[in-house]
Amino acid sequence: MKRYLLGLLLCFAGNQVLAHGTVVHKNNTEVLQHGQQQPIATGPVLPFDLKLGGAFTLTDQTGAKRSEMNPDGHMQLLFFGYANCQSICSVALPLMADVVDDLAAHGLPLTPVMITVDPKRDTVAAMGPALKKHHSDFVGLTGSLPELQTAYDLYAVEQKVVFTDPELGDIFAHGSHIYLLDAKGKFLTLLPPILSADRIVQIVQKYANAGS
Repeated sequence: MKRYLLGLLLCFAGNQVLAHGTVVHKNNTEVLQHGQQQPIATGPVLPFDLKLGGAFTLTDQTGAKRSEMNPDGHMQLLFFGYANCQSICSVALPLMADVVDDLAAHGLPLTPVMITVDPKRDTVAAMGPALKKHHSDFVGLTGSLPELQTAYDLYAVEQKVVFTDPELGDIFAHGSHIYLLDAKGKFLTLLPPILSADRIVQIVQKYANAGS
């Protein structure tokens, strides 16, 4: 059911555009089918309650165990992908890096995290150098298949090999959303990678201000 709901979502978080049925929420205004407008509540909210997130234990690129909680007390951007992905990861990972740098300039530390969907190639030794190409603060997480499956299930992520490229190896289909978590690993909202870095910065700042 969670995967079905995720597939239906068009946009998320606060003031984003959301279409459902005959009502469109745009720019803090509810636009009905006959053209009338009325204000709607503002703030960082989802269109319906998504039960995502929870406790997991994985291994980072240094070989240390790491849970959903950030040991430095920072909010987190979480993505499920793999280091040599040539499709959505090549958009999402640099986007996350840009958001981290933009927020750092505003005094808000944010940690980018990738949980691999390709543990055979994303080993402890291989993940670190690959992710550092995007940002020095990137955390890569891997683990045993049961440990990873726990994380996939918590965030309604499906992953499978769709074909094998002669040069790049296995090519995976996997989730494309970025998840915003607080420092304790609580899920806050979904961030589709079609959003600009500036828009994601605004959304993260709203959640940071709401939690302060």
